[in-house]
Amino acid sequence: MELRDIEIFLVLAEELHFGRTAQRLLVSQARVSQAIRKQERRIGAALFERTSRTVRLTAVGRQLRDDLQPVYAGLHESLERARSAARGVTGRLRVGMMPFNVVDLHPYWRAFRARLPRWELEVRQLDYVDPFGRLRAGDVDVLVTWLPVEEPDLTVGPVLCTNPRILAVAADHELAGRTSARLEMFADFRHAVAPGMPEYWEDSYLPFQTFEGRRIERGRPVTNAEELINQVGMGEIIHSFPSHVARHWGMPNIRWIPVTDLAPLSFALVWRTEAECEPITVLADTVRDLGALRF
Repeated sequence: MELRDIEIFLVLAEELHFGRTAQRLLVSQARVSQAIRKQERRIGAALFERTSRTVRLTAVGRQLRDDLQPVYAGLHESLERARSAARGVTGRLRVGMMPFNVVDLHPYWRAFRARLPRWELEVRQLDYVDPFGRLRAGDVDVLVTWLPVEEPDLTVGPVLCTNPRILAVAADHELAGRTSARLEMFADFRHAVAPGMPEYWEDSYLPFQTFEGRRIERGRPVTNAEELINQVGMGEIIHSFPSHVARHWGMPNIRWIPVTDLAPLSFALVWRTEAECEPITVLADTVRDLGALRF
């Protein structure tokens, strides 16, 4: 198989949708179909079951996916290391972000690159799915997330920023005209929740009950930012955020209301203790030297 055909197969095996696969790979849908048909002819068996409504892997397709994923990942990493070496880059530090104030944090990234110019810094937004698990699995080297983090195998580094809390509601929501909000109001409406959060960590972001003991209801799990803000805009939920989010989601159908009785939320660097290395130490020292941002 050609490398591009392997990539098409693996993305389709993940998306199970020809249109989304084509969009994600920036190719035509016909190119995706052509690549899959070619692979099926070579193998002599169907890789996907297709109907007008669904796309599913066959047993042969599942076996091929499981066999190809580690091979493709290893080959991709080898090519990336070769490209980095050609540019004089000796390594890469991957930072996973839970907050959205990426622009505000650019001074930290620029200072790190100045201190370790031969190291590549990759900063990417994470979905709301088991971020500690992704850190432990080595998908990212450093996590930027809210405190507290009380995990015995993880080191909590310096704070990058501290934000007061705001409440997001739809523009036509009954709370939209208010100039402030209190936690007690949260119990009257449904909120979102991400799956698989440690309870103490979830409670620090959105308490399970108000100060008077009323339960704060969670809706169906949300795994990404777009889904979350769309639910708010449709009036299905209300949701609290750190205040920096309002500058990055300037949407006419959303109203942002200051929350007066929730403590500010701080975001810090977190990494696996056993994986600490010079680039992580340099990044942590850079944040300490520049100091935390406050909003």
